Amino acid sequence: MTQISLVVSDVDGTLLTKDKTLTERAKNAVQRLHQAGIGFTITSSRPAIGMRFLIEPLALWLPVGPFNGSSIVDPEMRAVEQHLIPARAAERTLQILRDYGADVWLFTTDKWLIDNPDGSYVAHEQHTIRSDPTIVTDFSPYLASACKIVGASADATRLEACEKVLQEALGSTATAVRSQTYYLDITPPGFNKGTFVQAMAKRLGISTDAVATIGDMQNDLAMFRVSGTSIAMGNAADNVKDEATHVTATNEQDGFAEAMEMILTRNGVG
Repeated sequence: MTQISLVVSDVDGTLLTKDKTLTERAKNAVQRLHQAGIGFTITSSRPAIGMRFLIEPLALWLPVGPFNGSSIVDPEMRAVEQHLIPARAAERTLQILRDYGADVWLFTTDKWLIDNPDGSYVAHEQHTIRSDPTIVTDFSPYLASACKIVGASADATRLEACEKVLQEALGSTATAVRSQTYYLDITPPGFNKGTFVQAMAKRLGISTDAVATIGDMQNDLAMFRVSGTSIAMGNAADNVKDEATHVTATNEQDGFAEAMEMILTRNGVG
């Protein structure tokens, strides 16, 4: 059995609890990975600014992957790689999201732009990424600098249908995948959490067989498919669990820490 040399973790629904807390057990598990010489980093649909608060408590030294891994930034929040959604694809995305009644959010490198401050999930996102939005009346000036566009909707069934329509409409010009039942993320083409895993393995000079990944949502499947070991959270959807090599407890039951402890045991670390 291949020893694990690197762990790449999703953030929301995986590393953090429902109230966006990093538990002591999770923090201690990452510290034990460091002590055992196992690399650790995170990738998320979050913007880079929404990942900054985890750098210090987890003592992260590897780059992290915001925007579903379509960007790579170092622990000082400096861009290592930055990719954008093509402007035409961004414009088409806005049209389709509007057709399905979703609120539109646009993220640039350093800004979160919205046109409906009363949207259902605005306060939730403020709490999640620990940053405030910039309110605009027109997204047009920002379409050429979009790192991520989000369709936010409380109608999970309609958002799932929108995901399929967007995937068909955008083809290879952008990636559309849900990161939560209420968030549909559109990110630059050709990059995802799987390409982030491959980039980190290359950086460390290791095979992807020596990488373990852990997550809970559809956007985590890309990294499951390229890693030697994949772990689904107990709160994950059934199709996510079906593609994983292991299933751990939920994020409310310290499933992340449980999974890290399993990896340490597998590597022979008591």
